[in-house]
Order: sequence, then C-alpha cells, then structure tokens
Amino acid sequence: MRRGGHDPVKVYAAYHAAMKSKDRPTVILAKTIKGYGLGEAGEGRNITHQQKKLNEEELREFRTRFGIPISDADVASAPFYKPPEDSYEMKYLRKRREDLGGYVPSRPTEHPKTEVPRLDTYQEFLKGSEGKELSTTMAFVRMLRKLCKDKKIGKYCVPIVPDESRTFGMEGMFREIGIYAHGGQLYEPVDSDSFLYYKEARDGQILEEGITEAGSMSSFIAAGTSYSQHGINMIPFFIYYSMFGFQRIGDLIWAAADCRAKGFMLGGTAGRTTLNGEGLQHQDGHSLLNAIAFPTVKAYDPAYGYEVAVIVLDGLKRMYEDGENGIWYITLENENYAMPQMPEGVEEGIIRGIYKFRSRETEGEAAHRVQLFGSGAIMRSVLAAQDMLAERYNIASDAWSVTSYNELARDAQGVQRWNMLHPGQTPRQSFIEKALEGHEGPFIAASDYVRTLSEQVAPFVPGDFFALGTDGMGRSESRENLRRHFEVDAECVTLASLYRLAKAGKIPTEDVAKAVGELGIDPEKVDPYFA
Repeated sequence: MRRGGHDPVKVYAAYHAAMKSKDRPTVILAKTIKGYGLGEAGEGRNITHQQKKLNEEELREFRTRFGIPISDADVASAPFYKPPEDSYEMKYLRKRREDLGGYVPSRPTEHPKTEVPRLDTYQEFLKGSEGKELSTTMAFVRMLRKLCKDKKIGKYCVPIVPDESRTFGMEGMFREIGIYAHGGQLYEPVDSDSFLYYKEARDGQILEEGITEAGSMSSFIAAGTSYSQHGINMIPFFIYYSMFGFQRIGDLIWAAADCRAKGFMLGGTAGRTTLNGEGLQHQDGHSLLNAIAFPTVKAYDPAYGYEVAVIVLDGLKRMYEDGENGIWYITLENENYAMPQMPEGVEEGIIRGIYKFRSRETEGEAAHRVQLFGSGAIMRSVLAAQDMLAERYNIASDAWSVTSYNELARDAQGVQRWNMLHPGQTPRQSFIEKALEGHEGPFIAASDYVRTLSEQVAPFVPGDFFALGTDGMGRSESRENLRRHFEVDAECVTLASLYRLAKAGKIPTEDVAKAVGELGIDPEKVDPYFA
C-alpha cells in the first residue's frame, strides 16, 4: 500500500467520499512521506531535503512509476516533458486557467501616467511656519490634506493608518474625506458631539486599519500595485509609528518591493530621542539602517517642513508621472519647533541627500573651520553646536542638512562602480563629492540613528569623518536627557568637533580636555551602547 498523502488516486478517493457525505462534517487525514515518488533515491528519508540530483537508475525508476513517456536512451539527460497539445492533461490545465481568469499574471512594462502637482502650486509649504512651532508630522498632514483635495490626484490618494490617526493630528480629515467602512456609520461614536468626530462612510477615503501594521501594509500593497493590476495610479500614504515598520513588518515591505509597489511610507514619531516616556518599543534608531536592505526604498530623514514637501512632490512626479518604481520612506518627528523658509536653490540637494543649510563665521578671523552634518531631529543640536563653536571657541563652520545618507551612499557606490568598469575614461564624481569639494574638514555627523547610518558616506568625504549616533537601547527620559545620554546634543557635537581638530594637530589636546568640563560633559559616564 502506498502512503496516501501524495497518492493522486487516494486523494481523489478521499475527496470523492467527502463530497458524497451528507449532514455531517468530514475530516481527511493525509499521512505523507518525504520524497514521495523518489523510491530508493530518497523516499521516506531525511536526506530528501538535500537531494539535488538523481542517478540514471533512480531517474528511470521515477519515470516508470509516474508513467512519463521518456525513453531509456533519453532519461539520463532528465529532459523536460510537455504532454501533446490535444492530450487530456493539457486540455485540463487550460480549462482550469480559464476558470481562474487567465494564465500566469504578467507585469506590464507600460504604466498609466498621472499629471501631478508641482512645487509652484504648493508654495505655502516652503515658506516656513512664520515663528509658529509645529512638527514635521503636522507639516506633512497639512500637505496630505491638500493633496487629498487636489483636483488632479485627490481621488487617487489613499491615507492608511494603523490606529494612530489622532496621534498624527489627522482628525481634521475625518469630516473632510471620511474613514472608509463598507457598511457606513453603523454606530454612534463616543465623540459624536464634537466637530471632528470619528466619521465612517461607504465612500470614505482614509483606511483606518486598527492595530495592525501587517493589515495596513497589505492595503498599501493592494493600492501600490493597482497601476499594474488595474491600470489605475492609486497613491498610498501609509503613516505609522516608525519603529513598527521595517522592524515589525519587514517581510511585507520586502513583498511590496518585490511586486514593484509604489507609494509613500511615513515613519511617524521617528528617531530614538523624540518620543520620550513611552518605553523603548517606540524609540526608533535603526529604521533608516534597515531600509538600506530594500533596493526599491528611498529613505529620507528631513528636519523641516519644506524638505518634506520637496521630497513628497518629487516622489509623486517620479512614480506616477515618470513611471519610476519605488517606495518613498520619510521619517516624521513629533517635536515642535519653528520651521524656516526654504533657502534658494536647494531642491536638488534635498532630493539627492545633502545641501548646505547655513554658514557661521566668527567675530574676528576664525582659528579653524569644521563641517557639521545634521539630520531630522538632531539638526537643531547641530545648529546650536555651530553657534557654540563660533562664540566660545572661535571656530567657523558650515552646517549641512543631510536628508538621506542612503541615497548619497547608493549614488556614490554607483559612481565608484562605473569608474571601476571604465578605467580609461574620465572618472565621474558622486553628488556628495561634488557638494563637499573645496570644503575643509573635519566632518562631524550627528543623527538620531545609529552611527553606521552616516558612516556609509565616510569613504566619499574629502577629509576626516567622525560620526555621532544613538547606538544602544536607550531610556524612557526627556528629549534633553536622552540626547545627552546618547551624546548627540549640541555640547557633544561641539566636543566632537574640537576632538577631531586636536586629532588633526590643529588645536592642543589640552583645549579639548578643558572643553569637556566647560560643556558639562561627564567623561566617566557609561558608554550608551552598553548602558
């Protein structure tokens, strides 16, 4: 008696009996065996998982057992066998494909094009906050509200939120576009007497998925592949707590990338030091590092509202008008501060990954000059350090906003590869090399992420490079204390600058030792990585 788990005759007999059974449930128990049909080559043996090839005798036995019409002379080469076109097998397969709606899905090479808005129609997001304090999350949500009303693309926008709509300040969108519910509003929400009540509707546009990032990402994939599956450019905006993205549902993000989904992923409350007091499960210091592993993901860490606007509008054009495949991942913080107006001519730098934000000179002739890289939540620490260096240590500096270490590194590595493959031609320069050309180091980088993120660009920086980051588990603490704990606050950026100047022999080591005390830094504090 052959084992029944894979025996087609027994499987048929079991289902035939089950279909005939009336008024009671049927359970089919299938006892299977490893390597069914392989005979002496591996049937019922644990080695079957590692079995890569069969010898001629084993192939002949397999051929005979399953009745495959291949001659003894040909069996050794293990040829592919396709039944004749008019055979029962081919007719059966074709009928089943017709019943299922067609053959194996294909990926079209021509995609629908959608005209998207330009920067000149979104100027209000480039003018700064005029002294008012707001977070980059709120800057994005304000922009999203306008995008959902946009005459060109509004009806294609798909806001997706796993439970945190009010946390992200999206309640204003409830009345405007509603929360999708296939049955409509079937209950009276507890906030029904408020203006911004929880409004559900059959034609709602927000997908409020509940506490399920996996479910939300599945909706993202469905909307993000609609261009290829249905010929419609849907534009998903999936916003969530940043820690719960690449770390929690990385396999689904990989699946989205694999099927060439398009859209925006917004990592809210991003960074290791911004969402203090809610436990370490919210302190994201590595999502941007994780994003390196996803080839179609373009990851950004903007510090200001105008950077968010430029990045979003660039992504819209490249994905939905130019037909580029990709997922734009943008970190968003919940820390409120005044947003500056966009400097002139920085759009390309924002998109490519780096631009000079501000230069700071000293009162008299500067003793030395350093280059300071800031990103996202730590950009203001870098600017404060720039002032300290000028006012207390007579050191001039240039402060750079690094919106994407990942994009800078990918570009530089691509240029490096081209130069390797074209040794007889004029070498190309990467974007970061062009941007930093002629600038004097050392180069000090500080971010709210692990040091490895910024260290990607070290080989392409024209001088000494030193990274500060948030390596370690962290604490439930205030932002100020967390930034001192991880040594990414203004004082630590200042000290790092002095330290690298001393390493280069430009200032005495004694000056650095003195600065440790002046800046209130405990030299014996525990390394945050081990704390």
